[in-house]
Amino acid sequence: MKINFKKTYKFAIKSALYISLFSTGFVLILMSLFYKNQLRHQIAFGIVFIISIYIFSFLVLQYRVERFIYRRVKKIYDEVSLLESTTLINQPITTDMETLSREVKKFATDKKLEIEMLEIREQYRREFLGNVSHELKTPLFTVQGYVSTLLDGAMDDKHIRKKYLKRAEKGVERLIYIVEDLDMITKLESGDLDLNMTDFDIVELIQNVFDLLEMKADKKKIKLAFESKNVQSVIIRGDQDRIQQVLENLIVNSIKYGKEGGLTEVGVVNLTKKKVLIRISDNGEGVEKQNIPRLFERFYRVDKSGTRSEGGSGLGLAIVKHIIEAHKEKVYVESEFGIGSEFSFTLEKAFKVQKADVKKL
Repeated sequence: MKINFKKTYKFAIKSALYISLFSTGFVLILMSLFYKNQLRHQIAFGIVFIISIYIFSFLVLQYRVERFIYRRVKKIYDEVSLLESTTLINQPITTDMETLSREVKKFATDKKLEIEMLEIREQYRREFLGNVSHELKTPLFTVQGYVSTLLDGAMDDKHIRKKYLKRAEKGVERLIYIVEDLDMITKLESGDLDLNMTDFDIVELIQNVFDLLEMKADKKKIKLAFESKNVQSVIIRGDQDRIQQVLENLIVNSIKYGKEGGLTEVGVVNLTKKKVLIRISDNGEGVEKQNIPRLFERFYRVDKSGTRSEGGSGLGLAIVKHIIEAHKEKVYVESEFGIGSEFSFTLEKAFKVQKADVKKL
C-alpha cells in the first residue's frame, strides 16, 4: 500500500533552532575566553557558525523524524486494511504527530458512529421483517384455514360454503390493504408518488371525513367535533386526496384507541399568514412516553402481545408522516398515558393572486 506523506517542518525548525542557539552560545563563550580582543572575528564566526549548524541540524532532524514516523505510521496503515475503503487513505498523511492524532481520532469516531448506525438499522430491519410477517400471516392463515375446510368437504354445504368464502374474502381484502399501503410508503420514500397540488377548504374536507367516519365513531359512542363552534373556512394548498387520507388515518386512530363515549376534536389554527396547524385530539388511553418516538414507524405496535383488538394495516401513522413530509411540512404528537393524545401537522395556505395585483405587476 502506497502512502503519500504530507511533510511538516515544525518539529525540525524548532529543534534545529534550539541546537543552533545552544551550540553558538557555547562556542562564543569559549572564543571569548581564548580570543578576548577579537570581537569582530568572534561575531563573524558566530554568524557563520549558527547558520551552518542550523542548516545541518534541520536537515538531519527532518530526515530522521520523517524516517522514524514513516516506519511506524506506515505499519499502522498497513495493518488497518479498512483504510483502503475510506477517503482518509486518499489524503496526504502528515508527519506532524498532533495533526496525525487528530485525523486518526476523527476517523475512529466516524467509524464508531457508522457502526452504531448500522447496528440500529439492523435492529430496525429485524423488527420490520418480524412485524411484516406477523401482519401478513394472520390473514394468510385465515384464508388458508377456510379454503382447506371447504376442500375437505364443507363445500357441499351451501350455507357453510358462502359463509367461509365471505370470511376468506375479508382476509384477502386485508392482505390487499396491507400491500397497497406498503406500496404507497415505498413510492413516497422514493419520491415516485406525484402530488396533485390544488387549493381547497380544509374545514370542508374535515367535515367530509366526519361524515364518512360517523358510523364507525357511533359504534363506540365517540363524538366527532371541531374544537370551536365558529370555525372559519381556510383555503390551503396541497394534495386533497392525500390530506384526506391523513385526516382519515388520524381520526380512525383516535376512534380505535378512544374511550367508550369519548370525544375526538379537530382544531384548525392559523399559525402565521402562510401556515395553518391541524390538530386531532382525543381523551383515549394515550401512549406511554417511551413509545412516542417510534409511533410513526411501519408496523410498530405499542401493544407487544402480538394480537390486535382493532383492524388496520399497522401502516396508518407511517403513511401520515410520509404524506406530510412529501408536502414539506411537519407532523407532531403529544400524548399522556391514561389521559389522551394529540396529533398535529402543518399545511401551507393557498396564495391567490388577485387580478388587480396582476395588472400592477
